[in-house]
Amino acid sequence: MIYGIGTDVCDVRRVRASFERHGERFARKVLSDGELAVWKARCARWPERGLRYLATRFSAKEAFSKAVGLGMRMPMTWRLCEIANLPGGRPAIVLHGGLKEWFEARGLTAHVSVTDESEYAASFVVVEKKE
Repeated sequence: MIYGIGTDVCDVRRVRASFERHGERFARKVLSDGELAVWKARCARWPERGLRYLATRFSAKEAFSKAVGLGMRMPMTWRLCEIANLPGGRPAIVLHGGLKEWFEARGLTAHVSVTDESEYAASFVVVEKKE
């Protein structure tokens, strides 16, 4: 049974402006440790690709927070929600700490899709209640 649906469209230019103002501190606020390592590797090869990676993660976390109905309030935090890639490249939501406990206690599972173009990143999340 569907528990919630969330979607988000993120303007990459806004993420760029935040990054230019706050530098790596902005990325450290939004990204988990695992995501931060991927972001740094992508930035080293192609800075624009790193910026779009940051925007897709921002967008996916916003969509997830809407799907679970918490918004950005505890136990939902940027760093406790990680958007990882499975071996085939499919994105997956990996939760940590109190957010993971909250999510599992409700018997929930999540599905995520992310996409980006030069100026926009978009995400869609469906959260289901296990039966």
